Amino acid sequence: MEQQLDSVWTKTLNQVKTWARVNSPWAIHFNSGSCNGCDIEILATLTPRYDIERLGIKLQGSPRHADVLICTGPVTRQARDRLLRIYEQMPEPKFVIAVGSCGISGGAFHGCYNITGNISEVIPVDVFVPGCPPRPEAIIYGVAQLLEKLKASANPGKGD
Repeated sequence: MEQQLDSVWTKTLNQVKTWARVNSPWAIHFNSGSCNGCDIEILATLTPRYDIERLGIKLQGSPRHADVLICTGPVTRQARDRLLRIYEQMPEPKFVIAVGSCGISGGAFHGCYNITGNISEVIPVDVFVPGCPPRPEAIIYGVAQLLEKLKASANPGKGD
């Protein structure tokens, strides 16, 4: 009986954590070597015109407080270790969104001498947002895709 009660308690606690994570993801932004075009569009999502904070998404200053890493640009030799360190400092579960063509494939910087690769070659990526640079609507859609993945993983079998 006690084991069954613990199981119900654990399941309920996990549902509450998933609900909180889906309804209020905290993100951190990292530029791993881009031209800043994608960074400007990410910041545009915070302006009153797009106001991504109305969806509960909040940018954090520390990876230790973030659930989602929004990463732009190809990974340079100089930024590779920093990107890994930021990713490792994030608490579990953690999610990554690669924004822009450079983050997905290297873009205009593909094959340059100082580029070690794209973001998915360094850390696991959950959602890709293509574009050079992607519009704020596309970035918001990418975040929405991530949140839908989280909802689906929390409720397997529902909505089939």
